[in-house]
Amino acid sequence: MPRAYYKHFLTIPTRWMDNDIYGHVNNVVYYSWFDTVINEYLIRIGGLDIHNAPIVGFAVDSGCTYKKSFAFPEPVHAGLCVSKLGNSSVRYEVGLFGEGDDEPRATGFFVHVFVDRAAGKSVAIPAGIRTALQAISNHELNAENHDT
Repeated sequence: MPRAYYKHFLTIPTRWMDNDIYGHVNNVVYYSWFDTVINEYLIRIGGLDIHNAPIVGFAVDSGCTYKKSFAFPEPVHAGLCVSKLGNSSVRYEVGLFGEGDDEPRATGFFVHVFVDRAAGKSVAIPAGIRTALQAISNHELNAENHDT
């Protein structure tokens, strides 16, 4: 999906240690960027208190398609949107762009299930986080689109 598809962006610097022996950023770092843009959004916009919140998001599924590499020292522009919002789960779509790129160099998805931290059981997404997720949704959200 092109840059315009994504609703929220975060610029993430690459680090020297991100490069592998082939001279480009290693594939595992891309998942770190997914995690970074998602959690930055949940904390800053959704109000998630990662240390004390009784309800937190656990990663249950993720994937990445690599199209073109990054290399230190170029910055990564991580785009984020929500493609599915359920009662207790959310599927994020992430696009990673280089400076001036309209098409992503990598695309991926990440699924969180929100759980009661103490009980370890899935629960409804907290209202403040749900509102933040709806704000970056690319799909109409209605009762038929809600899962457990």
